[in-house]
Amino acid sequence: MTASQYGPRAAHLAQLNVATLRYPLDDPRMASFVELLDPVNAAADGTPGFVWRLVEEGAADATELRPAGEDVIVNMSVWETREALWDFAYRSGHLEVMRRRREWFDRHVEAHLVLWWVPAGHLPTVDEALERLADLRAHGPSPRAFTFVSSFTAAEAEGAGSALLS
Repeated sequence: MTASQYGPRAAHLAQLNVATLRYPLDDPRMASFVELLDPVNAAADGTPGFVWRLVEEGAADATELRPAGEDVIVNMSVWETREALWDFAYRSGHLEVMRRRREWFDRHVEAHLVLWWVPAGHLPTVDEALERLADLRAHGPSPRAFTFVSSFTAAEAEGAGSALLS
């Protein structure tokens, strides 16, 4: 975790992103993506507002975890604010990875990114994250499962009766 520039918060923003591999990770066509994993993850870890990211036990990342299918990798993290996640995703070296994603990943027809609020200190499970993605795909954005484009605040999530963990 990094020191917060935002002060203490009652809720943090969780995110799950799934990506369908065009080729196996050990395929030479994926080498440029694999080479970017450590520097991008290190950048995330050091970004103001970063709280946590999913890693496989004994590994530096979660690329070998395949809870959404053998050819689908997952990225899951928790951030203090929507702005902190946005700044990392779109105002850092991570943006270059996103610009090149079609080299390595198939285009998704359904939602592939979901955001939701969790109580500060709660680390979401992969099952929880996949359920939020399923909710977004089935019902569209709501205070329970949303996107950057259709975003909700933690107060809106609680005000809409969407308990942060239900």
